[in-house]
Amino acid sequence: MPPVSPPPSRTHHWLWPLLLLLGSITLTIAWLLVALSTRTQAGWMAVLAALEAAWMLRLGTFRAGAARVAVTVLATLLIVVAANWAIASAYMGGPMGLTPWESALRMGPALAWTLSKLANGTAEAIWLVIAVLVAWRAAR
Repeated sequence: MPPVSPPPSRTHHWLWPLLLLLGSITLTIAWLLVALSTRTQAGWMAVLAALEAAWMLRLGTFRAGAARVAVTVLATLLIVVAANWAIASAYMGGPMGLTPWESALRMGPALAWTLSKLANGTAEAIWLVIAVLVAWRAAR
């Protein structure tokens, strides 16, 4: 009887970008909805963004190491930027009858940056630092 070969390893390396993109879009929309319903910036959602990014990379079979940590931290920061842009867009475009995504496409980066600086305070900055640390730890 010939020796039995081990089962093939999971080699779907193409899956992680798709999962990360899908999870990031979903979390950004969820963050926007939480922020609009609570009328706050909901900075604590950054920690959920970090956990989600790390989880999606693990599900997508991204190998552990410095690259996964870097991608997780970068994805977390991009989700934070996208969510803050969406929140600012919703507050600017709502009174004009625009949906958040219509307003987001029309709002420039300078206005988004100014509105985000005005809306975010020390608490959101602390949540961002915590989120980056969580992203670093969860991706290892």
